[in-house]
Amino acid sequence: MMIRTFLIVIIIIMQFSTLINVTLFDGEWNGLVLALHTALFILAIGINTEIKKLKQHRNN
Repeated sequence: MMIRTFLIVIIIIMQFSTLINVTLFDGEWNGLVLALHTALFILAIGINTEIKKLKQHRNN
């Protein structure tokens, strides 16, 4: 799977979790959704960093 595809999937999960929280739960799970978004963001940054390191390692 390409890195862009993975990052787009993470964004879609974040958007749908917000949508579900607002529409089904009336915003009652804001803390949980915020924690999920934070974890997904950190995961995306980590993956992006590792891919960049691998690309730099291959070029050297």
